[in-house]
Amino acid sequence: MTDLLYTDVEESLRSSVRSTLQRSLDEGLAARLYDEPDTDTSPIWQALAGQIGLAGLLVPESLGGVGAGPREAAVVLEELGRTVAPVPFLTSSVIATTALLTAGDEEHLPALAAGERTAALVLPWTARRGTWACVQGSVEPVAGALGADLLVVPTTGEGGVTSLRAYESGEVEVEAITSLDMTRPLARVTVRGEGVEIASGPTAEAAVDAALAAGAALLPSEQLGLAQWCLETTVEYAKTRVQFARPIGSFQAIKHRLADLYLLLVNTQAAARHAAGTLADDDPDQHVAQAVAQAFCGDAAVRAAEEALQLHGGIGMTWEHPVHTHLKRAKSDQLALGTPERHRADLAGLVDLPAS
Repeated sequence: MTDLLYTDVEESLRSSVRSTLQRSLDEGLAARLYDEPDTDTSPIWQALAGQIGLAGLLVPESLGGVGAGPREAAVVLEELGRTVAPVPFLTSSVIATTALLTAGDEEHLPALAAGERTAALVLPWTARRGTWACVQGSVEPVAGALGADLLVVPTTGEGGVTSLRAYESGEVEVEAITSLDMTRPLARVTVRGEGVEIASGPTAEAAVDAALAAGAALLPSEQLGLAQWCLETTVEYAKTRVQFARPIGSFQAIKHRLADLYLLLVNTQAAARHAAGTLADDDPDQHVAQAVAQAFCGDAAVRAAEEALQLHGGIGMTWEHPVHTHLKRAKSDQLALGTPERHRADLAGLVDLPAS
C-alpha cells in the first residue's frame, strides 16, 4: 500500500523551498506579470536551482542530479503552487526531464540538472498519456517553451516512425500567445530545423507517455498547495475581518463553508499523495491513481480559489490581492494535461466501467 505520509526528508525539503521562495519571490510579482510580461523571473529559478538543486531533483547522481523521486518532487510542487511561482520546475525538471531520462539521453541532462539550461516538451498543454499526436509544423498551446533553451519534440520520422528530437531554441520559432495564467505563459511553437534524434519508435513513444504520466501524477500536488494557501489565507482573513462588531469567522455560514473546504482539501491531499506515491513505486495502479487525482484535484483547486475570492469579499476582487493569481493558476491547471472530464473517461476504461 502506498504511504501517504511525509517523511522527515520531505519536510526538510519543504522548509528549504519555502524559505528560498520567501527570500527570492516578491509577493506582488505574479500580478505584475500581467502588465509587464517581459519581467525577468530567472533569478527565482536560479535561486531554487542553485541553492537547493531543484533543477536536477529527478536526475540520477551519475548525471549530476540529486537522484530523488516523485515524492520529493510532489513536495516541491506543493510549495510552488502555494506561491504560484513563475518557474519552469514542472515543465522542465519534471516533464521534459522525464522524457529525456526514459529515452536514455545523457547529453542534455547534465546541463539541465545543473540549472544551466531549461527544456520543454513540445506538445499541446492539454495532451495526456496515450492520446497525443506527433508534431507537424506548428503546435499550440505549449507550456514552458518561452525562454526554454532546449525543445524536446516528438515528430514523425522515416517510414512514419515516431522520432523524439531535441532542438536548440534557435531552430524553432516560439511566439507568445494569450495566456490566462501569466506565471506559466503559453506559446505557439513552429519547428524549423532538423534537430538531433534522441530516440525513435517505441522508445520515443514510451518516453513521451512517461513524461505526460509524470506530469499528470505531480500536477495535483501543485493544485493541492494552491488550495491549501487559499484555505489558510481565508481562515486568517475570517479571524480579523469584522462585520456587525464580530469577526466574520464567527458566523455559522462562514464556518460551514470553511469546514467544507477543509474536508475537500483532505481528499485532495490523499489523491495527490497517492498519485505521486504510486508513480514513485512504479505501482501497477499508477495510471488509475493519476486519473483519479487529475479528475478530482483540478476541480478542487478551482473551488478553493473561488471560495477564497468570495469569502474575502470586496478586497478579494481587487488587483492588489493575490487571490486572483491563484484562481487563474487553478483554472489553467484544471485544463492542463487533460481536463477532469477526459480523465474521468480514461478512468472508466482503466477500471472496466462500461459507458452508459
